[in-house]
Amino acid sequence: MRIFLDANILFSAAAPHTATRRLLDAASGYAVLVTNPHAWEEARRNLARKRPHFEPGLESLKKTVILSNAFAHAGPIDLPECDIPVLAGAIGSKSTHLWTGDKQHFGKWYGKEQCGVTVVSSVLLADILFEMGWKP
Repeated sequence: MRIFLDANILFSAAAPHTATRRLLDAASGYAVLVTNPHAWEEARRNLARKRPHFEPGLESLKKTVILSNAFAHAGPIDLPECDIPVLAGAIGSKSTHLWTGDKQHFGKWYGKEQCGVTVVSSVLLADILFEMGWKP
């Protein structure tokens, strides 16, 4: 399994004691974690603006997350222009899953496959990990 992390997941996981960070740590035992410079920079900018004290937590994720420059055509999909690089990065990096908390833009795709990538929320990812043997 290869999981692409959206910026909002990186943002939330930068705080060491959040549920998102615990789920990311668990996922790293079952999957390769990937993101791209677009998502990474968005998370970094948002942390600098909203929660600068958690910026070191984002930096610590560099040990766990592969930064990929790969992009692939996302095909015709109903997404805002700003989210196309996220899906294109997930496809290009050959991820099996795109983990995002962006329910507004990706919510209708939760649990569905788009161009070979299944879009998942934190709850859906936890269910997948549980089925793989993860004990929370």
